[in-house]
Amino acid sequence: MPSELPRQVRFIVSTEACERFSYYGMLSILTLYLKNVLAMGEGETKESVHLFKMAVYFLPLAGAWIADRWWGRYQTILRLSLLYCVGHGALALLEGTRTGIYVGLTLIALGAGGIKPCVSAFVGDQFTAAQHGLLPKVYGLFYWAVNIGALFAFALIPLVRDHWGYRWAFGIPGVFMALATLIFWLGARHYRHTAPACAAPPPAPDAPPLPPGANARAIWRIVLVLAPVPVFWALFDQINSSWVFQAEKMTPFEILGYKVDAERMQSASALLVLIWVPVLAVWGYPFAERRGWRPSALRRMGGGMVCAAISFLICAWLQTRLDAGVKLSLAWQLVPYVVLELGEVMLSATGLEFAYSQAPPQMKSTVMSLWLCTTAIGNFLVAVITNLNTRFVHASGSAEFCFYAGLMLVVAALFAVIATRYQSPSPTVGATGATGAPT
Repeated sequence: MPSELPRQVRFIVSTEACERFSYYGMLSILTLYLKNVLAMGEGETKESVHLFKMAVYFLPLAGAWIADRWWGRYQTILRLSLLYCVGHGALALLEGTRTGIYVGLTLIALGAGGIKPCVSAFVGDQFTAAQHGLLPKVYGLFYWAVNIGALFAFALIPLVRDHWGYRWAFGIPGVFMALATLIFWLGARHYRHTAPACAAPPPAPDAPPLPPGANARAIWRIVLVLAPVPVFWALFDQINSSWVFQAEKMTPFEILGYKVDAERMQSASALLVLIWVPVLAVWGYPFAERRGWRPSALRRMGGGMVCAAISFLICAWLQTRLDAGVKLSLAWQLVPYVVLELGEVMLSATGLEFAYSQAPPQMKSTVMSLWLCTTAIGNFLVAVITNLNTRFVHASGSAEFCFYAGLMLVVAALFAVIATRYQSPSPTVGATGATGAPT
């Protein structure tokens, strides 16, 4: 079996790293920009951030539909990337105005959301049937690239804002998005393409027909497994809202002269992922197997949910101390970050591979968009809960953190029931060579 990745993968992975720098660079300063510059309250800011992220992760449904039926994945990525660049430009040029935020975030949501399912599926398209065994390796590399981009974005863009203001802090991510588009275009002649439905060749006369409703049943099985996942993202994505508000009340600290404040603390997320991925792959999962506990995909995802709940309980404890008037170093927030990022690696990297491997060959972009929609629904849940809490309940502090932790534990138990009943479809080799993977 081949051990080398296809050469064109480097273009796609580099594109992803630059695109993620552009997205997370903008996101790193968005929460406090809305609160402090545009004078939004904490509730309105939190709602706005999560509604934006909901749009980013819901619009993949449209991007996948366009890619699978009309443009193909390559053209969809290339065309919508240009729209993405214009969105960053609007944020920079219209800095300080709500018009700039509405126009810029709308265009970024259309661009980022539209290309998301296509990039992750397009990298899988580059593998032949003989290279199927390399899929876990490339998705691990893909996930690594995402977090390299995020790490440098969260660490550097707040620094740019401090020295040169918001216009440059919003503009530099736009430059990186333009670079991502250029890198992707440079690899054009090397790519393998899967034709969209409107241009796909008819099946060979001797090809066995799929059983009636086979694709629908496969999609339904995947949707059922993914149904509890939005609650995980409802917790995880609060590192860009609730956790920032909590960090604002804590005392910044320095590492070798580098000041870590509420915004820069978000870089801990990506850094810890880069640590946890090899730790689990080299030591964690092999150790579990030697002890007789096979860390299957669904077991890892369930473990990730439990980690998210634990991290929010730790945040609740920290918030209790802050509310009591205790001055805490921001370094304390590293504790829940360590636990939450362990959960993210167990759930997110695994879920991405699971969604691709279990999808019918001609519906991979659509299934990848369903995976991304779990994040959209999670962010929508946060926006709805925040709105209801602001209007009726008025819970705050540790009570909010405890609520989300309890909700996650209940949903994790539900996921465990679903996972024990899941049956992987019979392995079938499609156009990309992907087969059904064991769970």
